[in-house]
Amino acid sequence: MKKFFFPSEETMHEGTWLNWPHHYTYGIEHREEIEPIWIAMTSALHKGENVHIVVYNDFELIRVTELLKNAGINMTHIDLVIAESDDVWSRDTGPLFVLDEGGKLAIANFAFDGWGRKASYEKDNNIPQEIARAKSIPLIELPDFVLEGGSVELDGHGTAMLCKSSVVSKNRNSHKSIKDAEKYLAQYFGVSNFIWLEGVLDEDITDGHIDGTARFYGENTILTVSEDDFFELYKGAKREDYLTLCSAKNARGVPYRIVEFPLTVGVVEKAGIKGCYLNYYVGNEVVLLPAYLDENDARAIQIMSELYPDKEIVPIDVRALYQYGGMLHCVTQQQPKS
Repeated sequence: MKKFFFPSEETMHEGTWLNWPHHYTYGIEHREEIEPIWIAMTSALHKGENVHIVVYNDFELIRVTELLKNAGINMTHIDLVIAESDDVWSRDTGPLFVLDEGGKLAIANFAFDGWGRKASYEKDNNIPQEIARAKSIPLIELPDFVLEGGSVELDGHGTAMLCKSSVVSKNRNSHKSIKDAEKYLAQYFGVSNFIWLEGVLDEDITDGHIDGTARFYGENTILTVSEDDFFELYKGAKREDYLTLCSAKNARGVPYRIVEFPLTVGVVEKAGIKGCYLNYYVGNEVVLLPAYLDENDARAIQIMSELYPDKEIVPIDVRALYQYGGMLHCVTQQQPKS
């Protein structure tokens, strides 16, 4: 049985993939509302790695190219690929890049069904195939298991952190067991140690993706929020999940150190909840950090600066995107070096 490995986001990237906002699903006003976030991400990332951008069609290729040039972005490290999409959430709909035992790049193409058929998904489900074809990357077809990138957090050292609610529940893979899920993750992501949270069902479109709850930092640290704030992350958040995080051990059996990030002091307008800083993205030279023009932005920047002293911390105002349920990690996907 051929095995694969999913490198940690913290390892050096060949590049980052983005699905560029377009007007074909939600209209021009929606596109213009969130597009500045994509310009800011591209501007920050392209100085240290390639930025691969999925655009809807030839018209969008021209429009986005001119937009980036007008923003003063050096196009040398920008790559645009045409593929129709339903939405912008690259973490869930874009390619999940893995390496085989010889270090060769491939795409693990799990099924995507619109977060349990809550949204249009037919075009998004084809994006990995389109990218594999455009870039001549081998595609591992796994159509019998639904998996979104935001539903699994991987430390690159054999441990995965997931919520049952967004991986094996009535809303995803109802015919599969936890053991079935672990077999997929062991073979295609190189996982031997699993941290399962219960998560929450039907409270948000993702059913409690882990990348809004907890993240790995290296092999020995989990980033999350305080116990009090944990119950503000999601309506229906469970105390047992917080206790599971606090008692978790890595693949070597070593307990994790817990680092707590704040939530925003105030409720984010239009989103109706406090802002979370855990949905950040680690690039080669920068860390893209959600910002909300809140007094706790500075505290989050300070914590992140201490964790990644060799990287520039780039706060990006995500309020326009947050109202739709996601932040920076949700709209990025790394391609590892091979």
